[in-house]
Amino acid sequence: MASRTSGKGSQGAAGTAKPRAGRTTGAVGKAAPAKKAVPARKSPAKKTAPAKKAPPRKAPARKAAPPKPAPSPTGGVYRLVRAVWLGVAHTIGAMLRGIGRGAKGLDPAHRKDGLALLLLGIALIVAAGTWSNLRGPVGDLVEMLVTGAFGRLDLLAPILLGAVAVRLILYPERPEANGRIVIGLSALVVGVLGQVHIACGAPGRGEGTDAMQDAGGLVGWAVSQPLIFMMGEVLAVPLLVLLTVFGLLVVTATPVNAIPQRLRLLGSKLGLVEPAYEPDREGESGEDDERYDEQWRESLPAGPKRPGGRRSGTPDVFDAEQAEGDALDRRRRTGRSATGRGMDAVDVAAAAAAALDGAVLGGMPPSPVVADLTRDVTAERQRAASPVPTAREPEGPGTGSRSSVPDLTKPAPEESQPLPPRAEQLQLSGDITYSLPSLDLLERGGPGKTRSAANDAIVASLTNVFTEFKVDAAVTGFTRGPTVTRYEVELGPAVKVERITALTKNIAYAVASPDVRIISPIPGKSAVGIEIPNTDREMVNLGDVLRLADAAEDDHPMLVALGKDVEGGYVMANLAKMPHILVAGATGSGKSSCINCLITSVMIRATPEDVRMVLVDPKRVELTAYEGIPHLITPIITNPKRAAEALQWVVREMDLRYDDLAAFGYRHIDDFNAAVRSGKVKPLEGSERELQPYPYLLVIVDELADLMMVAPRDVEDAIVRITQLARAAGIHLVLATQRPSVDVVTGLIKANVPSRLAFATSSLADSRVILDQPGAEKLIGKGDGLFLPMGANKPTRMQGAFVTEAEVQSVVQHCKDQMAPVFREDVVVGTKQKKEIDEDIGDDLDLLCQAAELVVSTQFGSTSMLQRKLRVGFAKAGRLMDLMESRNIVGPSEGSKARDVLVKPDELDGVLAVIRGDTHS
Repeated sequence: MASRTSGKGSQGAAGTAKPRAGRTTGAVGKAAPAKKAVPARKSPAKKTAPAKKAPPRKAPARKAAPPKPAPSPTGGVYRLVRAVWLGVAHTIGAMLRGIGRGAKGLDPAHRKDGLALLLLGIALIVAAGTWSNLRGPVGDLVEMLVTGAFGRLDLLAPILLGAVAVRLILYPERPEANGRIVIGLSALVVGVLGQVHIACGAPGRGEGTDAMQDAGGLVGWAVSQPLIFMMGEVLAVPLLVLLTVFGLLVVTATPVNAIPQRLRLLGSKLGLVEPAYEPDREGESGEDDERYDEQWRESLPAGPKRPGGRRSGTPDVFDAEQAEGDALDRRRRTGRSATGRGMDAVDVAAAAAAALDGAVLGGMPPSPVVADLTRDVTAERQRAASPVPTAREPEGPGTGSRSSVPDLTKPAPEESQPLPPRAEQLQLSGDITYSLPSLDLLERGGPGKTRSAANDAIVASLTNVFTEFKVDAAVTGFTRGPTVTRYEVELGPAVKVERITALTKNIAYAVASPDVRIISPIPGKSAVGIEIPNTDREMVNLGDVLRLADAAEDDHPMLVALGKDVEGGYVMANLAKMPHILVAGATGSGKSSCINCLITSVMIRATPEDVRMVLVDPKRVELTAYEGIPHLITPIITNPKRAAEALQWVVREMDLRYDDLAAFGYRHIDDFNAAVRSGKVKPLEGSERELQPYPYLLVIVDELADLMMVAPRDVEDAIVRITQLARAAGIHLVLATQRPSVDVVTGLIKANVPSRLAFATSSLADSRVILDQPGAEKLIGKGDGLFLPMGANKPTRMQGAFVTEAEVQSVVQHCKDQMAPVFREDVVVGTKQKKEIDEDIGDDLDLLCQAAELVVSTQFGSTSMLQRKLRVGFAKAGRLMDLMESRNIVGPSEGSKARDVLVKPDELDGVLAVIRGDTHS
């Protein structure tokens, strides 16, 4: 029994093996039998049969064929007609596509002429159908379409089509006005047809076709009927009138504000009105499409002339007499000069010469008589002082006249490689029409006070203090300044000066002022000075200081106005003799006003050929008013990293200037310029270089602290290099900061910047950083400062000059109207990358940044600290320390001692940016 069971089991197992294989290969699509595995074991014989019959199941798939179609009742005629139709259609389509491709190959002028002639032909057909009784299908079609749409005005339809065709024939190159004309004509036709339909009684469609054709047609009915239904004829007519006027204005390209001018012009042509005395403008109807732009362009003042704007090419024909007449007409109509004063001969000549700039750009020099009248008086005195040939006299190849007119009809000379090899730096195209801004643009201040009741009260208070403390001293006089008054105190015999200085707090208490400053002694006098602020302060205007300099006939372009001292005298300084100056003070102390006065003084007294400037404004808001002045050699720099690159460029420019000085045997840039102007210096043999006088280069940094935070070493090295050597090269620095700390104004910078100007500071330490002595902490702010020029032992107290934003804007606008700036592209290279991520960092960039942040913030460079804080091994910590040493973050190893940290905490952001390779941050 057991054997039978085992035999059946084995037989069943053998029998079930085949059906499983059969289901796998032949019955793939049947999922239900495959899931029932248990019944398959009980009846293997029944399951093996379908597996054997699996191949016949595939037979229908192999023999699949489309059913045999039934016989056609038409005997194949339908299919024949269909085939013939498709063949004819494809043939015609191919012919039309060929014609279209051929039309694309036509010249655009031929296509436009074809469209114009087509419109002209349609106009003739419409005219024949509307003006006469054209018989036939074409006449009926014209009557149905044109007369039915336009009604009584169908007679005007061929005229409109003809006008459009004629315009396309005459002006095929002006397709930009087609849209405007289509819109204008549509509005005009719709408005007129609506009014005509209302005037004829507004017949509806129920009254018949003849009644509508006798009125405004379908167009007039479609426009007027909704308006009449919604608001009645009373409002419909004015709206249609406005639509008609709008269409007329659009077609004629006439703005509403130009209607009186057009009517006046039309009256002058008809002889009804006397023509206005003004330069003629084009009046042809064919140029109406440009009138929109001309209305605004004619109303704008002439922009600043860009010297050298046209480099090459054939110059346009320029009528110098017509340009001079136009300029004189404009100035005669205004009757005022740019400064607001009355016109004189110089202003008229200047206006005429300004209008003749087009002659210069076209390669024609203007009239010498007119050009000579436009020279500024100050510039004329400068030229008279040195034998310089004028711009119209023949010059040698080495002479570089200040007012030379470039011959722009000739190709620009190629850059030469003289000895020493270099390209000409700071070359500026001549502009003979440039005139310095007038001092009338700056306001005048009132006369300063020399004595007031407050001064007498303070003298009485000081005398009372000396009497109470039994000090043998007396007030012998005082000098009143705009901000403070200095009282002179003479001591009796055998009285120590310390007796006065010891009473500082008592004097401050007596005069009710905490800002009391004692000078012992007054320079040049045997007296002690007590400076006490005035209760009635006075304003010092920049114009007053510059007028004094102009009256003294000091024409040096680098002379700037600073303010007014305690004795009532104006303080001026020559930046070329400083030769560099540090301006520092707390926020709101008057530092920005001082910088504005320096820049404005240079713009008023110097031409762009005399002084060029590089302005660095990391705060981005202080110097934006000077953007675009011709004195700039590069746009105002606001990125601190770009400022560091600009300072490096200044160093290269200084080296190139010294190369020229050494090559030609001169020690100062002024001597070299004088030799170039007089023709004593000639280019080296074989060199095609044209020598030009070097302008002074003034570099003004508005916030030194921002530069020192980003790139301290590069900025400090550049500043030290410039301040050490650039004096003889005509390059001068003005460094300003509101954070006078030792890490911003370092010892090297202080040692090479001899002139200082300190405004009010918040602490004694800041005063010592700026002046190396106390005093600035006792200033009262708002322009109150101490000026310590090079060579002076004690600083001079003064009230800084003030210039308003309106005055700055007027001076800047005058300079921008005279000339456009000529920028140097190599001053700041935006694509320059200082450092990139080194390959040896690998995947440890984030870890290195953490290590650098940890070391810089704690100012402690230890390998064991990195192991503990970052949880890394000794090898990894040592490698991180070596990477930081290669990037000048820490110093070299000194045995078991911790390494020196070379980076300050406030420089951490810049260090991390360098590690990540982010040069744009």
